[in-house]
Amino acid sequence: MVKLNKIYTKTGDDGTTGLAAGPRRLKHDLRVESYGTVDETNSAIGVARLHMSDMPEIDVMLMRIQNDLFDLGADLSTPETDEPLPYEPLRIIDHQVERLEYDIDLLNADLEPLRSFVLPAGSPASAHLHLARTMARRAERLMVALSREQGERVSPAALKYVNRLSDFLFVAARHANDRGRADVLWVPGKNR
Repeated sequence: MVKLNKIYTKTGDDGTTGLAAGPRRLKHDLRVESYGTVDETNSAIGVARLHMSDMPEIDVMLMRIQNDLFDLGADLSTPETDEPLPYEPLRIIDHQVERLEYDIDLLNADLEPLRSFVLPAGSPASAHLHLARTMARRAERLMVALSREQGERVSPAALKYVNRLSDFLFVAARHANDRGRADVLWVPGKNR
């Protein structure tokens, strides 16, 4: 378990932060950017949940996802190396990806078919879910870039999870817009 007795340590005053296994990285390091953006996504989901009072089934899914995102942050903050660790690091597993796929299929089953691209608008819940979706996509881009860096590893399950997450948030945003009936659709060239 995590135990936080003191919030400020002053160890980051030099522009570095400690990873879970102990090594320090610059705060703009791609790994730190990746898990920091996962944290931003989690916060945006927390705001979206404020608008879920009439959608308890989605709220339960989002609560589970928020916990998964802490798992993803732990995964990213513990780089995979060939060196043994004194503990079993927390990693995203395929079951978490499969659960997202199940929830996507469940929510998508009763949505109005898409006739155009959807603008990130509509109800407050939908708008906040779309914002979280764009943050998840940014986290995904950073994680992919990190995985391509020399000497860095990102697990395939973690990459799949963040990819499915943005899909889930898109479907949930449509669901929050009266199951897609209140989606705001893009009209190409409308304002020319």
